[in-house]
Amino acid sequence: MNKDLNWYLKWLATAILIVGTAVNSLGYYPEGPIILSVGGLIWLIVAIRWKEPALIVVNAMMTATGLIGLCLSLCKNIF
Repeated sequence: MNKDLNWYLKWLATAILIVGTAVNSLGYYPEGPIILSVGGLIWLIVAIRWKEPALIVVNAMMTATGLIGLCLSLCKNIF
């Protein structure tokens, strides 16, 4: 079976999202959102490579939401 880079990336991202969901549900912060953002970013790369608009939007928003939430939390703790 000939597997291209997208195949490996999508399964890596899926595994990361599963782990991130588990970590997040256990209340580990900021580890959970960081892991989820990484998984979303990898899926975003796959979606762009596939030129799939629905996946691009979902994963861009998921990644951005996670990163913005982390930034806001960090800023709140600093100031």
